[in-house]
Amino acid sequence: MIYITGDTHGDFSRIERFCEQFQPSRDDMMIILGDAGFNYYGGERDGRVKQRMSEMPITIFSIHGNHEMRPGKIPSYHLSQWHGGVVYAEDTYPNLLFAVDGEVYDLDGHQTIVIGGAYSVDKFYRLACGWHWWPDEQPSPEMKKRIENVLDCREWKVDVVLSHTTPLKYEPVEVFLPQIDQSQVDKSTETWLDRIEDRLSYKHWYAGHFHTEKEVDRLTLLFESIREFKA
Repeated sequence: MIYITGDTHGDFSRIERFCEQFQPSRDDMMIILGDAGFNYYGGERDGRVKQRMSEMPITIFSIHGNHEMRPGKIPSYHLSQWHGGVVYAEDTYPNLLFAVDGEVYDLDGHQTIVIGGAYSVDKFYRLACGWHWWPDEQPSPEMKKRIENVLDCREWKVDVVLSHTTPLKYEPVEVFLPQIDQSQVDKSTETWLDRIEDRLSYKHWYAGHFHTEKEVDRLTLLFESIREFKA
């Protein structure tokens, strides 16, 4: 079985409760739609979290958010073949996998493309507090081009999209923080995803990032709920 949930930010209690209740196996999968919280602090603190979750009887598959380092920048990760694509993996924690943006994975027969990253509206607050922020949180122009080339090769047809943020047209404006001046928010990724969505033939799109739950058209926004992954 494949399940899917929204941002966890290092709090995996819902996944732990799920495993306790349903007793999955390593053949089952939990998708986290970004900001998992495995690679935020670096060093031993992240290691303690990874060790605890590596003992869970399920495979955790995370996409890149905007509150975490990219696994490709961390020396302990290597690329590994998985479900028709490649993932970032660590030998010490073999059930904790990270997607590579632009890869297409065969998930239960559904051709699924991953597009991670987003802009942090709390960027300047985090910097002022001395907290972590990474300048490569959003997809680079090179990554965008790679994703478009992948879709070109597939004639712009996939079954499912997993992204961290949403196309601009699907932003849940009703949950925007009132203290954030939206005119100062970099929405280049969402604008680009709009163009992707306009061209793409797909069955379903899942996203996280906005800490809300919403269904609109073929898009599902997830936060704290756990759903069965479907196209």
